[in-house]
Amino acid sequence: MEVNLGEIPFGVDFHPSNPLAAVALINGDLHIYGYNSNDSSLQRLLNVNAHSESCRSVRFINGGQAVATGSKDCSILATNVETGATIARLENAHENAIYKLINLTESTIASGDDEGCIKVWDTRQRSCCNSFNAHEDYVSDMTFVSESMKLLGTSGDGTLSVCNLRSNKIQTRSEFSEEELTSVVVMKNDHKVICGSQSGTLLLYSWGFFKDCSDRFVDLSPNSVEVLLKLDEDRIITGSENGLISLVGILPSRIIQPIAEHSEYPIEGLAFSHDRKFLGSISHDQMLKLWDLDDILQCSSNNQNSQVAMADNDSDEMDVDNNPPQSKRGTKPKNASSSNNFFADL
Repeated sequence: MEVNLGEIPFGVDFHPSNPLAAVALINGDLHIYGYNSNDSSLQRLLNVNAHSESCRSVRFINGGQAVATGSKDCSILATNVETGATIARLENAHENAIYKLINLTESTIASGDDEGCIKVWDTRQRSCCNSFNAHEDYVSDMTFVSESMKLLGTSGDGTLSVCNLRSNKIQTRSEFSEEELTSVVVMKNDHKVICGSQSGTLLLYSWGFFKDCSDRFVDLSPNSVEVLLKLDEDRIITGSENGLISLVGILPSRIIQPIAEHSEYPIEGLAFSHDRKFLGSISHDQMLKLWDLDDILQCSSNNQNSQVAMADNDSDEMDVDNNPPQSKRGTKPKNASSSNNFFADL
């Protein structure tokens, strides 16, 4: 399934229980689509002029009753999913353009901006409850480990940060890498942190030892790894600058197989549908595409079985093209005092 969005998308998210997908667009609009697997259709249900500048990130919140968007105009907006009406808007959520939003719990979200500031918003207390000057450049991605109450962030400054939400302190920050860090996931039952980078290398950190990576996987791609999406404790789905989506195993680190080619342009976002039947992808080709995840995993299983059989019958190594054509990386434009009553009307 696919649909032309009409503008370059920067963020995608799926409703937690219904067949709905939300997309954030470069012109400041928010689109919500309904999808039907029976007739392979995508239908636009809402088009909201959410922000005056580019809409950078989108997340369903409050159990799917609302959708939150963050923008280059420094604002965060909460929109009613059914009607498209504005629930609440915080005009100056950050002093700088917002780059990323993620969900933490049912009632909290985190936002990161272009100058490295991370904030946590509590919908119950209706306030900004944590703020961290974690980085020196844009916050490219974040992930949350609920058991330890740690919020991890990656940045264009080449560092990984660990923020402790209990003590409201930056617990640690890694040494500077030679390239921008673009994405982060936690795997192996919270024992390993995986970071994507602009060079295409995956950096592996051991939990509790964040100063320097413990391992590197350099065989994935010569292109920037734009997005990481955790499939399970041993596998991730990667989206690269050249438009390729791949299934990758971690420890042992290997490319299980390329699973889709969205386009020749950078992958801007990946997300699972609520039932994990579909994998959604967005790119600079202005398309939202939904891939059947069951088919992908079945093909992956068949491919692995075939590789095992080949290995048993042939000891010769197979040559692999590690230098696919490169494309220019799409950049999100950069762009001012925070308020504590964003969720007052939620």
